[in-house]
Amino acid sequence: MPRMIYDYTKSVLERVSFDPLLFMKELKKAVKSLLPYEIEQLTKWLFYFTAEKPQLKPCLSVLSEA
Repeated sequence: MPRMIYDYTKSVLERVSFDPLLFMKELKKAVKSLLPYEIEQLTKWLFYFTAEKPQLKPCLSVLSEA
């Protein structure tokens, strides 16, 4: 079940990546609901995903607060 939540979280983040504020809001929700090892996986994925989206780079600060 948690694996499905991780995949769902990634799909939601991809869909809202057009709006940095919405992206940050969804990322905060994800950090609250994912397990620690899933947050590590999400962090790796986010660095890859945001490589070509500089407007989303500031949102990664949410991960350091977790």
